Amino acid sequence: MQCQVCKQNTATIHLTEIVEGQRSETHLCEGCAAKQGVAIKSQIPLNELLGSLLASQPEAGVAASQKSEQSCPRCGMTFEKFRQSSLLGCPYDYEVFDKQLKPIIEKSHAGRSEHRGKIPARTPADERKQLELLRLRQELEAALKAEDYEAAAELRDKIKELQ
Repeated sequence: MQCQVCKQNTATIHLTEIVEGQRSETHLCEGCAAKQGVAIKSQIPLNELLGSLLASQPEAGVAASQKSEQSCPRCGMTFEKFRQSSLLGCPYDYEVFDKQLKPIIEKSHAGRSEHRGKIPARTPADERKQLELLRLRQELEAALKAEDYEAAAELRDKIKELQ
């Protein structure tokens, strides 16, 4: 997609504005966005993101103070050190601090704590539909296994809609 201002460069900044119920989209290249004063922050450092999530998660602080003795046997990391630096010491820390990290991870991933992957934007619609059906069937199987029949019925209905 080309920049709507200079019509030469590829648009990498996509702005959506809703005014009085009317949606308008603007697609700009980085140069034109800078000229118009649009602030561009391409990536938020992970430790900055985690720090802000930790600050907004008071129960994580309570859990940490209750288990102040707990540290990773492999790297020596404590949850208090993690709260200060927003960096874990090793992959094993995810298991050691599971109870404290899970609410933070869920908050940052819209309530999910498992990696679900991402479908590329260029994926054809029929392939997206097949991937969605596969995901729903897996969730249906898990709901049936957990004997959550209400959720299973909802998933069954969604599968029928997609087919």
